[in-house]
Amino acid sequence: MTRQITYAELCQHKSEEDLWLVINGKVYDVTKFLSEHPGGDEVLLTEAGNDATEPFEDVGHSEDARSQLDKLFIGTLADPENLPKRAGKASDMVSEGSSSALYIALIVGLVAVAGYFLINKSK
Repeated sequence: MTRQITYAELCQHKSEEDLWLVINGKVYDVTKFLSEHPGGDEVLLTEAGNDATEPFEDVGHSEDARSQLDKLFIGTLADPENLPKRAGKASDMVSEGSSSALYIALIVGLVAVAGYFLINKSK
């Protein structure tokens, strides 16, 4: 019989030392896979305790990647209705830290360009 995992239990496993996520209603323990994930561990950490189906499908994982899920499977989500709804498409979502870094990089770039033109104008 397949183990039934509640959303509350899923939420208890959201750290680098203990990380679970959901893909297509199935719960996977991806803790040992973090260091091996080709997209980096941050991608998986962002999806911890969430339904990662959309981001998983959006990336277009290979059949090999899909078969690796079998080794990580630990059960089925018992109460999928409790999963938080996504605000938008996964490809449109940017973490707060990433958007802040992008904003800072944009400002630094604009200041550098303005400085370049001011220095060259005075010559």
